[in-house]
Amino acid sequence: MRSTMGTLAAVAVATVGIAVLVAATASLQPDDTILGGSLGNLVPGQIAAGALGVLVVCGEYGSGTIRATFAACPRRLTVLAAKALVVAALVFVVAFTAALCAYQAATVMLSGQGYLPGKPMPALVGLALSYAAVAVLGVALGTVLRHSAAAVAAVIGFLLLPTLIGPLLGDWQRWVAGASPVAALQKLVQTSDAGSHTLGSLGAWPTLWLVCGYSVAALAASAWLLRARDA
Repeated sequence: MRSTMGTLAAVAVATVGIAVLVAATASLQPDDTILGGSLGNLVPGQIAAGALGVLVVCGEYGSGTIRATFAACPRRLTVLAAKALVVAALVFVVAFTAALCAYQAATVMLSGQGYLPGKPMPALVGLALSYAAVAVLGVALGTVLRHSAAAVAAVIGFLLLPTLIGPLLGDWQRWVAGASPVAALQKLVQTSDAGSHTLGSLGAWPTLWLVCGYSVAALAASAWLLRARDA
């Protein structure tokens, strides 16, 4: 479908475009590295990854071809697992490639301005994994809701609400905002915004595994629901 290809392209464009914009405007904090400053605000890229996961499922429900899919492969869990695996692998490759290009572009644009480069590996691998986890979450929510707009809105809410409502929760802010996909990304690239006072003391990789756990749990719930109801 054109929409899925366009959304996949949006993952790459958002990742590279934001990094280039930050570098072009020198919008980094004084204590930021090039890695953290240029790749610490890639929420639009994560949203695009989640939207891709939604469209892979909801596109078939919207067109009615999901019935033909289940007729060709009656094992519904196999269909769901295949969709999740393909989306995760595709998003991982595209996100890693785009993030690497974004980092290299920002490094060239900011050379000679006194910023430290940061350590791109294994941070870029973790960043790509966070994109893939959000994409799998999109597959799960699309399977549950069966409506593109509702599922994309749910993905956006899952990504943004912890950061938005965290400041309203007092001492709980660090645990709510610090366990979100956005926090995992910011911790992985060591942006200056990922302070322990706002995102807690949980490390970057444990936060990423927690986010992956969310996606796996959501996928398991969607698998149970897929078997329990009609197509």
